[in-house]
Amino acid sequence: MCGILGIVSVESKFLDVEILDSISHRGPDYQHYFKEQSVYLGHTRLSIQDLSENGNQPMYSADGRYVIVFNGEIYNHAEIRSTFLSDVNFKSTGDTETILYAYISLGEKVFDILNGIFAFSIFDRKSKELIIARDHFGVKPIYIYSDTERLMFSSEMKSFLGMNIQREIDYPGIFNYLTFLWSPGSTTAMSNVKKVSPGSFIKLNIENWHIREEVKFVKPEFSGLYTVKSELELIDELDELLNAAVKRQMLSDVPVGFFLSGGLDSTLLVAIAKKLNPDVRYPCFTIDVVSWSSKQEDFVNDLYYAEKAANYLDVELNVVKADIDIPQDFDRMIWHLDEPQADAAPFNVLKIAELAKLKNIKVLIGGTGGDDIFSGYRRHQALGYEQLIERIPVVLRRLLKATLAFLPNRSAKVRRLKKVLKYIDCSEDTRLKGYFQWLSTAEVYNLFTYSNKLKLREYDPTQFFDNCSKEIPKETNLLNKMLYWELNSFLVDHNLNFTDKMGMAVGVEIRVPYLDLEVVSYSQKLHPDLKLKGNETKYILKKVAERYLPKEIIYRPKTGFGAPVRQWITHDLAAMIESRLSPERLLRRGIFDPIKVWELIEANKAGKVDASYSIWALLAIESWMTQFLGNKPK
Repeated sequence: MCGILGIVSVESKFLDVEILDSISHRGPDYQHYFKEQSVYLGHTRLSIQDLSENGNQPMYSADGRYVIVFNGEIYNHAEIRSTFLSDVNFKSTGDTETILYAYISLGEKVFDILNGIFAFSIFDRKSKELIIARDHFGVKPIYIYSDTERLMFSSEMKSFLGMNIQREIDYPGIFNYLTFLWSPGSTTAMSNVKKVSPGSFIKLNIENWHIREEVKFVKPEFSGLYTVKSELELIDELDELLNAAVKRQMLSDVPVGFFLSGGLDSTLLVAIAKKLNPDVRYPCFTIDVVSWSSKQEDFVNDLYYAEKAANYLDVELNVVKADIDIPQDFDRMIWHLDEPQADAAPFNVLKIAELAKLKNIKVLIGGTGGDDIFSGYRRHQALGYEQLIERIPVVLRRLLKATLAFLPNRSAKVRRLKKVLKYIDCSEDTRLKGYFQWLSTAEVYNLFTYSNKLKLREYDPTQFFDNCSKEIPKETNLLNKMLYWELNSFLVDHNLNFTDKMGMAVGVEIRVPYLDLEVVSYSQKLHPDLKLKGNETKYILKKVAERYLPKEIIYRPKTGFGAPVRQWITHDLAAMIESRLSPERLLRRGIFDPIKVWELIEANKAGKVDASYSIWALLAIESWMTQFLGNKPK
């Protein structure tokens, strides 16, 4: 809904409202700031609830003691007011004031009652305490920068660039982006910038702001114990929970629209909205990628299914043409992402958000999260082969992997098979982590210069998953274990980051009902066999969908929200690769070994390896360093 920016400094000099310009796209309707001694709190507003000036921020408590800046939506704020704050004389009808007084009343216990998406900071002018918090699953981003002189936080990393910060590369972060195409956990590509963890808050006293710790308020519910109810009862329960989630998330004083890809997740949400409000022809949005569709790229055009779903549900379908000029648009995408993520899906979200904005739609509801909590990825299906793999002697596994290495990578099926079998001769845990990796740890390590290898010789990016597993010690089921990894890595650090950034790039908020607290809690207590039954992903979600949609839409093959990355890398971006990854430029940059990088590029071009996404990651890292570190080599 907005952008927030805060500074705590040993100095009392700030640039007033101008420093908010870097995130003005997040809140084009109003911007202002609070400044007192060594504290600055700035806000840019996208007006969605209580459009009057009573909803403007920074917002103060009636006695002036507390001040808040808030980005997001609290879907149950009316219930919070009636249950916990009935004695408060509110001046607005928006959720910002609800959070403020709920925190004043309940303190840190406020996180037990909030159902929504949020990044906020509240400053107590009397006690000098400042709290910075991020929602349960990280739907809303928040970054922290700190050095010896100040602490800053913001919805977007680019906010820090105009303030004379230390701009140093975080080598483990760079390692992460090459391994996964995103960086799990708090690490970014800049050493002094960290992400606040989902479901966490940081509390500090501004007079000793360097003394702080991050406190996790979310407790995972994966316990190895599952709900004991009949399948029909559980389908009924999920149906009811999804209806409640969609109803809550349509809370808005401005028009609401929907993503409608034609896939299960987004289409089911539109169908539920139509059940709740049968007479409303919701504006829906999809993208036409007919010019990109190919078997080699492993995705097809979804437009047929989107049109079929729109006709069936009687909604307005707005179609966006995928007319991206990839060499022209590449740097713009990286700038808005804040991070060198290597995926083309953000382009599609940005295109849809741009059209929604043109049609005066400030809020879009999408299906992000359905795959991550109910199981929707091929790596989840691959778990079905684990028992078989364990029975095969290691010698035969190695022989199978070596034989497959000779097959060309032109076919999507061959690429998928190689990915599944890449770690077949390793331990089960290594295989599971391998499904998230585009290059192995050894392959990424090999790309760095000798001096940087010394810095990274002890680094293992997959340790993050081991740490996640320790948080759910009683959960032994492999699917649930992987779903917990998804929730804490791929979902938040990849999907949710680009979903938020691409929508807010043009002032459009994107909401995600599958990440409603009650829906996620339900999913974590559900027996794994009802998520992945045989080879059928999202089994129970599909059973709910049968009450709303034709089976042709529910049980269609999964295609993904894709783009022709391999075509772009070998053709459209060839000149960019020659220029930005030239041996001379890589030498001047001093991070990667030019010989090893070009061995990878040539092997990919020849079809010996499938490394197009990894080369995209190298381009993304170079683009990010040029724009965020400001040190483009000549």
